[in-house]
Amino acid sequence: MPANLEDARRLLGDGALFRKLAPNDRDSLVARAHIRSFGAGDTIFRMGDLHDSMIAILDGEVRISIPSADGKELVLAIVYAGDVFGEIAMLDGKPRSADATALTACTLAVLDRRDVLAALGRNPDAWLGLMEVLCSRLRRTDHHLVELALLGLPARLAKTLLRAVDTIPAHAPNRASLRLSQSELANRVGASRESVNKCFQEWRRAGIIRTDKRVITIVDRAALEALVEPE
Repeated sequence: MPANLEDARRLLGDGALFRKLAPNDRDSLVARAHIRSFGAGDTIFRMGDLHDSMIAILDGEVRISIPSADGKELVLAIVYAGDVFGEIAMLDGKPRSADATALTACTLAVLDRRDVLAALGRNPDAWLGLMEVLCSRLRRTDHHLVELALLGLPARLAKTLLRAVDTIPAHAPNRASLRLSQSELANRVGASRESVNKCFQEWRRAGIIRTDKRVITIVDRAALEALVEPE
């Protein structure tokens, strides 16, 4: 079996979503998966698309967002290797409720609706795993909306940088550096690029961060944490 299908088998076996599937159903689901690769910036699907598959991330990061009429977007979530997305359209068969864009180069396992529902139908206990995934996603969205509504920009921006750094693998050579543009950060925190730039200018002067083109290096993590949790 190719390595990416081995990754898909492990992902479906370890994740809460399909942990309760019988091994033969899990293997059958993996065998029917379509493995696809995307480059950074590629569109995976658009809001309104009539695709009812669910997608598991084998490698890379994906941005889930909602576009606005003026060309901006609200980032709802960043999903990583081991996560799934597209489960809403898979369940109800209706159009996509958001955009999905490859944030980095990524490899995805696309699972057809009929295959997923058939496997779940043969394993009633596995529906609990799906509910866990949906509840977890809803909680993260709720927290994000609360942050947008109640936190000032410095706290939102600090939280976003700390979350992004904490997702970098432990074996990475520099876990304090992020390759993110200010426009991308502005979309994540629901602000303008100019506002993010102004905040960064203050943080650079204070020695909290260092920037070099698209690379942001956190110099003083404690100072960022203090912005998130002020005394």
